This record gives sequence, C-alpha cells and structure tokens, in this order.
Amino acid sequence: MSHPDYRMNLRPLGTPRGVSTVAGPHDIGASPGDKKSKNKSTRGKKKSIFETYMFKEDVSEGLKRGTLIQGVLRINPKKFHEAFIPSPDGDRDIFIDGVVARNRALNGDLVVVKLLPEEQWKVVKPENNDKETEAAYESDIPEELCGRHLPQQSLKSYNDSPDVIIEAQFDGSDSEDGHGITQNVLVDDVKKLSVCVSEKGREDGDAPVTKDETTCISQDTRALPEKSLQRSAKVVYILEKKHSRAATGFLKLLADKNSELFRKYALFSPSDHRVPRIYVPLKDCPQDFVARPKDYANTLFICRIVDWKEDCNFALGQLAKSLGQAGEIEPETEGILTEYGVDFSDFSSEVLECLPQGLPWTIPPEEFSKRRDLRKDCIFTIDPSTARDLDDALSCKPLADGNFEVGVHIADVSYFVPEGSDLDKVAAERATSVYLVQKVVPMLPRLLCEELCSLNPMSDKLTFSVIWTLTPEGKILDEWFGRTIICSCTKLSYEHAQSMIESPTEKIPAKELPPISPEHSSEEVHQAVLNLHQIAKQLRQQRFADGALRLDQLKLAFTLDHETGLPQGCHIYEYRDSNKLVEEFMLLANMAVAHKIHRAFPEQALLRRHPPPQTRMLNDLVEFCDQMGLPVDFSSAGALNKSLTQTFGDDKYSLARKEVLTNMCSGHMALYFCSGLLQDPAQFRHYALNVPLYTHFTSPIRRFADVLVHRLLAAALGYRKQLDMAPDTLQKQADHCNDRRMASKRVQELSTGLFFAVLVKESGPLESEAMVMGVLNQAFDVLVLRYGVQKRIYCNALALRSHHFQKVGKKPELTLVWEPEDMEQEPAQQVITIFSLVEVVLQAESTALKYSAILKRPDTHGHLGPEKEEEEEEESDGEPEDSSTS
Repeated sequence: MSHPDYRMNLRPLGTPRGVSTVAGPHDIGASPGDKKSKNKSTRGKKKSIFETYMFKEDVSEGLKRGTLIQGVLRINPKKFHEAFIPSPDGDRDIFIDGVVARNRALNGDLVVVKLLPEEQWKVVKPENNDKETEAAYESDIPEELCGRHLPQQSLKSYNDSPDVIIEAQFDGSDSEDGHGITQNVLVDDVKKLSVCVSEKGREDGDAPVTKDETTCISQDTRALPEKSLQRSAKVVYILEKKHSRAATGFLKLLADKNSELFRKYALFSPSDHRVPRIYVPLKDCPQDFVARPKDYANTLFICRIVDWKEDCNFALGQLAKSLGQAGEIEPETEGILTEYGVDFSDFSSEVLECLPQGLPWTIPPEEFSKRRDLRKDCIFTIDPSTARDLDDALSCKPLADGNFEVGVHIADVSYFVPEGSDLDKVAAERATSVYLVQKVVPMLPRLLCEELCSLNPMSDKLTFSVIWTLTPEGKILDEWFGRTIICSCTKLSYEHAQSMIESPTEKIPAKELPPISPEHSSEEVHQAVLNLHQIAKQLRQQRFADGALRLDQLKLAFTLDHETGLPQGCHIYEYRDSNKLVEEFMLLANMAVAHKIHRAFPEQALLRRHPPPQTRMLNDLVEFCDQMGLPVDFSSAGALNKSLTQTFGDDKYSLARKEVLTNMCSGHMALYFCSGLLQDPAQFRHYALNVPLYTHFTSPIRRFADVLVHRLLAAALGYRKQLDMAPDTLQKQADHCNDRRMASKRVQELSTGLFFAVLVKESGPLESEAMVMGVLNQAFDVLVLRYGVQKRIYCNALALRSHHFQKVGKKPELTLVWEPEDMEQEPAQQVITIFSLVEVVLQAESTALKYSAILKRPDTHGHLGPEKEEEEEEESDGEPEDSSTS
C-alpha cells in the first residue's frame, strides 16, 4: 500500500474527556474490524494487526523487575511512523518503529514498552543521527524565562517546542487534506510540494522542521563508516490515555463502493496525521453526505475515537459535531480546544452556586479583624492594557532609614474556592486559564476572575501579601507573609509604567494616565514605580551575576479588527523595563513562598523544578557551536547566559544569530512536583533561574497550582489546618497541572499560528529578512526575523537551474544556481549556509490555512548580485566582516 493507514500531524496532548479509559479492546457492536474486508485487497487480513495488551498484574511486575519501561509517547510530527519514549537513564530515547509497534497508543499517552532483541534495534548514522526524529519533543520554556503573561492579543508563542513545529499536511490520496494550523510561532505547516518531493520519499520532502533538525547540520544520505545502535521497543500496555482521543478533520466516502462497509461507514481523515483514520457510522453523518459528499469537502468535523480493535488498521469513532468551514477562525479555534481537551463549556449551575449570591459583594466585617489592613497604602497593578483578571499588585514605601518596604499583593482566590466544592473540582480539572489570541478560556467563572478576585482599582479586595524590607540594592532585611486587605489606587498598563520609567523627572500629564484615587497623587505613584524599577534593576543584575539564564524569544502580538475579529497586523511584542520590573518582584515572591512552604511541610510542598538539559541535547549544541566557530559555554545556566549576552554584538546580524541560538537552546519544561516524592533535594533545583526552590504563588486566578500553594501557605502561617492531601495525591494533581499547562501552551501556539496564517492569507505576500537555521540537501530552514516564525524552504519550489549540497569542513552548504530572468544574463549563484541572511516571501497557499516561504531572487534587488555571494561566503564563517550590506 503506498500510504499507510496512519497519518501524521501535529497536535499533541490533552486529557481524556468522556473517553473510555479501558486499555484493552472492548466490544461495541459489530465494527468494521470484524468484517473480513475481502474487497479490500490492501487490508484483507483477518488476523490481528495489533498485539493484545498485557495484563495489568504482569505489567506491574515487569516494571518492578525492569523488564518493561514506561514513558510518555512522542510521535514524530514529520515522520509519523516513528515514535519515541524518553530513556529512564537520560540517555538516547527509545525508538518505536511503526504503527504496529505503537499498538494503538496516541501521542502523549503514558505507555509501557518492551525492548526488542538487539538485532532489531535501530542503526543510527552519526552524521544524520536521529537529531531530526528525536526532535519530537513537546517541550517548553518555563514561563519564568519568558516575558510575563502577555496581552491577550499577543501570544506566548514562539518557542517552545521542537515538536510541533509544523504540520505537514498529508493525505495519502489526492490533495492536501486538512487545515494547516501553524504551531509554535515556530509555526506552521509546510508547503506541500506539487513538484517532485525529495528523493527520500514524500514524508521527508514534505516534512516540517523539527527543532533538532535545525541544529541539524544535515540530512546527508552518504553512508558513513561508524554507526551506533538505538534501543527499539514495542508498546505492550497503555497506562494512561492522555491524548484526548478527539480530532478535527474531514469526512470522506470509503473508496470501495461495493463493500459492505461502504453502506455503514464513512471515513474520517484527521488533520493531525498522528491520529489514525477513523470509521464513522453513516448515521452520525449529515443526511445528504452520501449523496453530496463534495458539499462537505471543506467542512471541519470533530470526531472522538471510541474503540480501536486489534484486527483493524483504522479506529472506530463517533462524529461529535460539525464545526463549520475550514480556514475560519472560530471553527478552527473550537477544533484546537477540543483536540487538546480544553473544557470551554459554560460553568454549571452547581459551580456557580458556590459563588457569593448577594451582589454586589462586600468584604464581611470579621475579615478585617483577621487581616492586616493596607487600604491606605499606595498600592497599584501593572498589567497588559487588555487584561481583566488582575492577580497581582505592588507597593513601595520609602522608610526613614533610606530602605524600602516593598509589597507583592496577590488576589486571595482560595477564600472564594472552598476545598472539595464543585468550584474547586472544576478549577482543579481545568488547572489553567487558556489564552488564545482573541479570547481567554478561564479556569474560574468570570464573576471571580474579573470582579470578586480581580484587583480592580478603587475597590477593597482580599489579598495574600509578601512584604519585605529591602535596601536600595535589593538586599532582604526582613520578610512578612500574611492575609491582607488592599484598595488599589490605579490600574497601570505596562505602557503607563514604561513612560514613568522613561521620564523620571517630568510630571506625566493626567490625561496620559488612568484614573488615580484621590487619596494618592500621580507623583506618589510615579515615585513608587521609579523606586521599584531601581530595586528591580539591582535584583536582576544580582540574579544574573548568581548564574541565572534567560531565553527571550520573539513573541508575536496581533492587532484585530473590532468588527470582523480578523487580524489586521502583527508585531513582535516588546519586552521592556516595566515588564522586567513586575517580573523581578513576582520571582522574588515565588521564591520566598517556596522556602516558606517547604520549611513548614517538607513532605507536601507543591514546588516547581526545572531539570538541567539532557546531556545528549547539550552535546549536540556544543558540537553545533563548535562547527560554527561560536564560543558558547554550556557548562551551566549562568555560563550559557553569559555567552548569549556577550558573544553577540548589538547589530542586526548578531541579534539574529543570537535569536537562532536561543531558539535551539530552548528546550525542556519546568514541572510542578510534590517535595515528598523526590528523595534528592538537588532535583528540586530550577536550572534556568539557578535557585534551589521555586513555586508558583502569584497567579491564582489563572493557575490552579497557585491556589494549592496559597492553601499551603495559609496552613504554614496557622490560618487553617494542614492540607488533607497525601503526597502522592498532591503529585497526581501536580502531574495534571503539568499536562494541562502543556496543552494550554500548545493551544496558545496553535491559536497564534492560526491568526498568522489568516494574516498571510488576508494581507500577504509578506516579505521579510530571514536567517538560515539549518541546511539540508534539498531544503533549508529559516527564522523569519520580523515575525519570529520558522519555515522550511524547498529548492524545488524555487526557479533554480540547479542546486548542489556539500560539506565544507563540517559545515553544510547549499549552492543555488538561479535561472536568469533574462537570457542575456549569467545565472546568479547564491550560497546558503547556517547564519546566512536571506530575503524571503511568505505567501498563502490555495488550501484554507497554509502558507509557505520562498526565497527572493538575489538579483531582483539590483545590488544583490556578486557582492551578495561574497557576503554569503563571509557569513558562512559565522564572522561577517561587515553586515551593513545585508
């Protein structure tokens, strides 16, 4: 069969909702798998295709003895027949080859595997090694390292995962099938070439970039003498179905009109090619579907897998609903949310009954006797201008001795969320608010997020505060934690705070500021912002001197049309001093609370750790920087930060190179965990922040982990009894928070990608300078600098006379010979190496939401003739003499 019944693509995990968690096959009436499919020559076997799952007792025994290994399954988005689980010893991933070996597990599932005999292990050529395939990481930069929560109309995008960089849309049959939602503002989805794809077969030619392939060095197919083996395995059990079992995609009629199946089932083709195709009962389909299938060719549906039998290539599913037209923002968004298991339903009446009923709500008198009253203090919020859920406020009071009393005041959400209530359960299940470009799916009902808990100006609010006495250099002399009541005097946006920082001596005109309560003057607020800024600068400087790392990645923000909701434009979000000011004090508060709850409850503190990068990933990066002649020190987070800040200059070329490298270094995820379940305190560390203990306390409106931390802190301070949660129960909740956080990041990236694709379609083609990140033998990957998106450019999509790949030393190099536009001219040559600067054009594809990048001809600029080639030669050393010409 030319195309397997399995399809790749790219959305990763979510948690199951309403899906069966039975690991083994189960009967739900006659399914297509029971038929002998004799008319289908390609699928006429009636014997089982998949192995029966092992018994649970044998699995437990095997895991104890070490004959079985468990791990989260990652399916390579570019080669969907390849999957991996991490090796327990941090060594090279364990390889799972093919759909049969994967045994009906889906991306993100927690699986148990059995190693195959050594003669079946995968042979890895060192050159190629599997840098590209192992790139199936669904990883993420901890939010401690990115800008603090950006405006809704922005997006935390661009990084964060090598995995999902792209969707290659591939349908075995005819056309491009599926809606290309981009991912990662590394976004996207790759052009499907109508021209011949690379000789290695279509999966490769159409393949998306994965982050490791960018370190990539090359896909050279020449055989190499040294080879190494990678352990290979097969799935024998699914411990936890973490994939939502839901997919968006398109309906088709079965190919064989004469088969018995044709009369009962339609075929559902998921846009995510890592999900199998699914048989859907015709009775679930629109009534006129069989008669007029073409009418539905561009309609997006959601389907849920309900069963997948051992004797069937395809799963069996139920059509959940029709979403609308592919390529339209709302249907696509609903599809993304459903696939990732995001609960965006309205809150039930039982949940809403947990909220205060008599509105407007006022603080009960007894709370004043239990809390420190800070309503007279000059306290204010600084947030994105679009924010409505204000979690945190700041204050800064000068003291007579020249020191400062600085307060971080966080909404007391746990006051409104009684433990064990329906509200508590739904918040625990949602675990996080999900920020899309155009809206938020809140963790808690709007009344809480935007009114009761939100620290809106000029109204009394319940808060949990950390208050320090700090020297002007940021040294902590004293620290106090407690429940408080505040009345914020104004709601500043980052822009307001920035203008105060930039005009330290001038009074800012009242019309340029938001309303300020009469008890406090704009001068008082201005001075407090300036004092906070000075202290934050010192704190930040000290953190980096102490070895912290920051990986700032480009983040894309959109301007939307108020009428249509369509994107009108986008820009890279600027992360400025006002953002850094807030970030420093949030980090300080989170660290302070982490120490406090860990001292009080060493066995049940909910903390956040960030493991150091795996040695293998580090070795690849070291090798890459070595090849490129870049003096980057990877020995610690601090050394890496120093290299990234000092190796590169401030000119455009250096900043672009830094961006590419930052992108390669951004890899693994920070995780919530329960302190009682990790024996070695060294594992508690946060690698990037370079601190021993860290947690999340400052955003309880949008993260459930913070609500739990508030409860722990309240117990540590004697406000309430100790948390009635065994360490392993707390760890389960931590795992769930990690899963939902990962899913929400993916959703956010996909939302950004969706809006960017719509923007290219509406206002393209878009031209921009790009930097080459990786060179392959038929294509190369670029980072488009103006938009922070990554794209792969295929040679056979360009007007070339020829192209030639070679290694110069260890560096891959692709020489392009352009067809001259005029017969008189000589063909222009262009040499592409890593870190070359090139001009690209992003253009919409014919299908709903796809766009591709093509290289702009070097000679169309007039002046980009021969000197451009010389400059490319220079750049290939990684040391351009003069990048002003680029």
